[in-house]
Amino acid sequence: MTKTDMTAFDQALAVGRPPNIKTIFPNSRALIVSGKAIDRAMLNKGKAMTIAANSRSNAVLRGALMAAQKADAAIIVEIARSESNYCNVTMWNIARQADQAMNELGITVPVAIHADHYGIKKASDIAEAQAEIPTLFEAGITSIAIDASHLPDEENLLANIALAPFVPGWAGYETEVGEIKGKSGLSTADEALFLIRGLNANGIHPDWIALNNGTTHGIEASATGIQVELTAEIHQALTAYGISGAQHGTSGNSSEKLKEIAALTRTTKANVATALQMIAWGVAVNDYGNAIMDAAGAFIKQPGKGLDDALWAEMVGYADGKAIKAGDYKKLNCVFENKILAQPKDVRDRMAGAVAEFVTWLLTDVFNAGGTASLGIEALLAAGSYDLGPKAGRIENPAEWTREKILERAKTLSRDKGPEGDFDD
Repeated sequence: MTKTDMTAFDQALAVGRPPNIKTIFPNSRALIVSGKAIDRAMLNKGKAMTIAANSRSNAVLRGALMAAQKADAAIIVEIARSESNYCNVTMWNIARQADQAMNELGITVPVAIHADHYGIKKASDIAEAQAEIPTLFEAGITSIAIDASHLPDEENLLANIALAPFVPGWAGYETEVGEIKGKSGLSTADEALFLIRGLNANGIHPDWIALNNGTTHGIEASATGIQVELTAEIHQALTAYGISGAQHGTSGNSSEKLKEIAALTRTTKANVATALQMIAWGVAVNDYGNAIMDAAGAFIKQPGKGLDDALWAEMVGYADGKAIKAGDYKKLNCVFENKILAQPKDVRDRMAGAVAEFVTWLLTDVFNAGGTASLGIEALLAAGSYDLGPKAGRIENPAEWTREKILERAKTLSRDKGPEGDFDD
């Protein structure tokens, strides 16, 4: 970095780190920031989105950070609530792992720490969430996705209203409409407007909305993938509320499709999970980020790449013995993370390096996020604070969005959400 860049970086360290980060890491030189700063960086560049890297392992986390530094891009590292159940990286330690790696590697770009898909499946989950969400921010989370999209629209809205007070006002906030299920049961502008108008009336201003826009999660590519025109239509309908898009399940969509999402919609956050896991392990993937399968339906492990070949064979044997199918190989992360970390340094380095190479390509050639690190820093310095505030004020009349009126308004919305899915991460 130039002397001018370092001066701006030092100033951003002084004003841009949220209070929880300053408390946990008082002597750190890692620029961990609110998700709001990352969103603003992408909006300031225009037609740009950045990676939200699901860091199921330390190798993926390190690789994503290395890529961000190389691309000079502001990024998000995240872990979903469900992933915390089968990965050693959890919502309670991801910030500590990120801070350590950023200081060790000399990372000077802004990075947000996101708790993704904080799922609410039923009304009784709300009380537990009200107790648990504050602990996430105590542990260093700087952004969160409240995902009650499995519920009917009115319950989704009411759950967000009940939980928003437990999210710091300075933090990044993502909400979701229409449970992500693939190519059926797509979201509509009416559903998205219902959610965002109701939140706005209650003084809640999300930074992102995630849609059920035709994406899939996991191994297989869908027939059509992300519906770009639908996404753009919904984002346009939400313009007055200043909300950006969060694109889930990018694995399974071509780089050209993802370029369209960045160029033609208001998407600023793109989640990538499965592809990074597979690349770290040394499994062959295609342009879609999907693992390439052999004729027998097994993964193709590339010799000399990713994991030690003997360890990979052990993992496959374990999966076979437990009848773990390809789409559930993600559950091997926690079982084998200690053995993965116990590999020689050159193996660990090549795992992180492979992730870094792939993510650098995404950031620079696909997402148009290159050079956004300075824009994130500029946003923090312009505000003189870690709290960038909402992108829009209150537009809706609170009297029109009481609980009773929410329940009545919801009767006009379609109840057809498509077949039930399971896409928490």
